[in-house]
Amino acid sequence: MNDFTRSESVVELRQYTLRPGARETLIELFEREFVTGQQAVGITVGGRFRDLDDPDRFVWLRAFPDLARRRRSLEAFYDGPVWRAHRDAANATMIDSNDVHLLRGPGFTPAPAARPVLLTLCRPADPAAFDAYAARHLGPAHAVHRTEHAANDFPRLPVRTGEDVRVWFGPAEPPPWPTRLLRLDPVTA
Repeated sequence: MNDFTRSESVVELRQYTLRPGARETLIELFEREFVTGQQAVGITVGGRFRDLDDPDRFVWLRAFPDLARRRRSLEAFYDGPVWRAHRDAANATMIDSNDVHLLRGPGFTPAPAARPVLLTLCRPADPAAFDAYAARHLGPAHAVHRTEHAANDFPRLPVRTGEDVRVWFGPAEPPPWPTRLLRLDPVTA
């Protein structure tokens, strides 16, 4: 189920490696402070997940209507009072927060009863061949995203570059390209 109303947004898929045992601390802080703090500056916070195969990973998505509003919203949040008040506590839980894909797509928020959620990250060698694969195996409920190749205009938060990926949610016939499958447990507020 997709709660994002825009058909095509700029989406960040953020995957954090956390200090051992710190995931629940970050999730509690995130849900208490960072969801509404980001929403207040125009950021749509999507799915938030525990990685079922790694107890020290937190995966989440956020979306923006376009790149210009992404930059303005990130500046407002990271220069604003919520982040200033809680950044030290959040950063203390993290080993790495730079595994970020900048994407184009509909965003994704799982249905309340969805457990687990499958996320596939695929590196297709040929975009046309991927389109044919997607037409056969993926529908609107898969919330397919593709790499946004525009320059990151908010360099304080690095994003992965030099990669062309496709990301979708839910089960599908395995594609013929290198993939990474994540089994995710949605965080419920």
